[in-house]
Amino acid sequence: PSRTGRRPLATAGFDMKRGGRNAPRGGKPPSQRQLRVGELLRHALVAALGRGEVRDPGLQGVSVTVSEVRLSPDLRSATAYVMPLGGVGTAEVVEALQRAAPFLRGVIARSVQLRSVPALSFAADTTFDHAAKIDALLRGTGADSDPAPDAAIAGRDEGRDGR
Repeated sequence: PSRTGRRPLATAGFDMKRGGRNAPRGGKPPSQRQLRVGELLRHALVAALGRGEVRDPGLQGVSVTVSEVRLSPDLRSATAYVMPLGGVGTAEVVEALQRAAPFLRGVIARSVQLRSVPALSFAADTTFDHAAKIDALLRGTGADSDPAPDAAIAGRDEGRDGR
């Protein structure tokens, strides 16, 4: 114990190297400013893509969903996670957005008030794929592990009545 009678933080369940007990594996959780600027950039990207300001052939006639924008801790670089509507041609859309990244950075700089607009990079959003895999696993294990749940419940009810 310290002079105040409290336990030091190191023994109170905190891991100082990783940013606290609720921090994700990769390090500190995003700060409020990172989250706020990420949402601001996401809205600006959606508006720019919705207006059709990007004249890249890889983006012609494609609706793009921007699901999240993650910023580095120093707010100098941002990764936008995107998915084309329907999930078809994801690699081509990401490549087209990478080509248009400097142009989009300029569009964002004119639409939001930030001291400096982060450098943009784009990545395919895989959360929908992960959700589909988890859903398939849950549906598959639920049906395979207990083929007759009603019979098992009925058997338990009979045991309670003493029959």
